[in-house]
Amino acid sequence: MKMADTVTARLAKQRETASDKERGKYLANRTERLGNSSSTPEMTETLGFCGRNAVKKERENLSDLSLLRFMRTELTRGYFLEHNEAKYTERRERVYTCMKIPRELEKLMLFGFFLCLDAFLYVFTLLPLRVLLALARLLMLPCWGRRGSRLLQPAQVCDILKGLILVLCYFMMHYVDYSMMYHLIRGQSVIKLYLIYNMLEVADRLFSSFGQDILDALYWTATEPKERKRSHIGVIPHFLMAVLYVFLHAILIMVQATTLNVAFNSHNKSLLTIMMSNNFVEIKGSVFKKFGKNNLFQMSNSDIKERFTSYVLLLIVCLRNMEQFSWNPDHLWVLLPDVCMVVVSEIAVDIVKHAFITKFNDIAADVYSEYRASLAFDLVSSRQKNAYTDYSDSVSRRMGFIPLPLAVLLIRVVTSSVTIQGALSSVCILLFYLGMISLKVLNSIVLLGKSCVYVKEANMEEKLFESPPSATPSRAGSKSKSKLTAPSDCTADESPAHSITSQPVGRAEDPALQLPASSSDQLLTTPDETEEKDVAQDGTELKHRAPNKSLLDIDRFTICGNRID
Repeated sequence: MKMADTVTARLAKQRETASDKERGKYLANRTERLGNSSSTPEMTETLGFCGRNAVKKERENLSDLSLLRFMRTELTRGYFLEHNEAKYTERRERVYTCMKIPRELEKLMLFGFFLCLDAFLYVFTLLPLRVLLALARLLMLPCWGRRGSRLLQPAQVCDILKGLILVLCYFMMHYVDYSMMYHLIRGQSVIKLYLIYNMLEVADRLFSSFGQDILDALYWTATEPKERKRSHIGVIPHFLMAVLYVFLHAILIMVQATTLNVAFNSHNKSLLTIMMSNNFVEIKGSVFKKFGKNNLFQMSNSDIKERFTSYVLLLIVCLRNMEQFSWNPDHLWVLLPDVCMVVVSEIAVDIVKHAFITKFNDIAADVYSEYRASLAFDLVSSRQKNAYTDYSDSVSRRMGFIPLPLAVLLIRVVTSSVTIQGALSSVCILLFYLGMISLKVLNSIVLLGKSCVYVKEANMEEKLFESPPSATPSRAGSKSKSKLTAPSDCTADESPAHSITSQPVGRAEDPALQLPASSSDQLLTTPDETEEKDVAQDGTELKHRAPNKSLLDIDRFTICGNRID
């Protein structure tokens, strides 16, 4: 019996011990779930003391989770910005960059505007005089005799071609009735006119991109040395193509001006508002794309050209409206608010667009100084003794601004709006022409001085005396593509004593001499793609990584239609 009682007591004691262990584990797990795992109650042998300690800790935790304590914590919580100093410094610099963009952008726009104005005034002022001088030399040729192997200098041949194109297109524009076009456009609905205006903007870019190639092909075909093997269709077909292009482009700009005139004369100004809102749509299509420096340079050139063209269109609209109201000065004050609204919207859209593009792509505001120096380099290099292009053609390639169609249209509008009668009117026209020449000369002098300063600041003086890049012309139907190579036997004339206003010296005409081409004529598919493909005769392709293109290698048409990848 004693042995049985002992065994029974031992089993009961073991059961109680196991039960105490299970209760202790349960309380410990419950305390950890309440978030007080670091202050786990010390397990003692007495079950009642462990339970009271756990209940007391649980009540203290529940009392800490009160609304008052939460509000006190939120009101007194602090943090230190210096723990992430680099991040906040970068954000502050971005704000400062956005604040610098309007000033730097408008400096570039103002400089580019006067560059376009200089090229535009050249067509009305110095080009007629240069054409007269070239014709006088051609007429005096039997008396003076031929000097050298050329009848005329290449620049004089190009001047005569430009003059002929202007005269022919001016007489062809007389067959276009502006009044009929105005009433035809005015009879259309607002939405249809909005679509027409957008299509005209796209067509203007396409015409500009292909038109300069047509004009360059004409100039080179007319001045190419005769000793070379003929690889062109002739001067006359190229001349007819150039005349057709200038005529069609002038009609296109006339339709744009007529549409803008209809918008100005609409009663509720709804069309003008819709056309202005089209500028803000441009922000959506630009700021959320990836841009590099070359892409932004192209967009800046495009904005300069579009702004100058819009100013000329506004001038045409004002001339047509003033003619309809018999040149009443009071009507000019009626047009002035709409003109200011269009100009302000153009400036605001450009500032917002460039500010966000530089912000999203981490581009510094100083890049616009580089762009300005690149444009100044074109102006200074065109005044050199060994210049290989005219300044107006350089502006056309760089910005896409071709002054010939716009000049033809403006001459047509002015001659139809202003009536010349009597000797007094002729004297006024002569004085106006002399004033334009004075403005052109003054503008050229100021621009040349500023350009020299910008080139010095950018340390680009050494590039002025470098020889122009050369390119071997590719033959039609050849199986291999030509590569752009620099001449190895041609050294730059580094003498700084040459006059920048003297005539270029003719080079020795060698049949094997390569075709000189402007650095802005080296067209790329995109500025980011720097791979050139050379297709060999066996059909294999070898890709070569080319160095990054500088700003001097980028023109307006490097990316056709402003396409950004």
